[in-house]
Amino acid sequence: MTLKIEDVRNIAQLARLQIDDADIEQYATDLSSILALAEQMNAVDTTNVTPMAHPLDATQRLRPDEVTETNQRDKFQAIAPDVKNGLYRVPRVIE
Repeated sequence: MTLKIEDVRNIAQLARLQIDDADIEQYATDLSSILALAEQMNAVDTTNVTPMAHPLDATQRLRPDEVTETNQRDKFQAIAPDVKNGLYRVPRVIE
């Protein structure tokens, strides 16, 4: 699929992108190449290929869930402008 200059202008307008007139022809060529690659990839027979979530069969290493900091709630609430019953109070913003 080959994009015309007007197609690139329309796409740029829809995406709210400002493209210099001197660069539009290069964008048209580049985008047409990308679309041609997508067409080639769609032509590949993938009927016997099993879909996978990730190309590598790896598991994520997780750290143990341990408390690493002390509770500083009282310290932070001591400097807060308005606290009641352990909760931060804020001004009402919706009437």
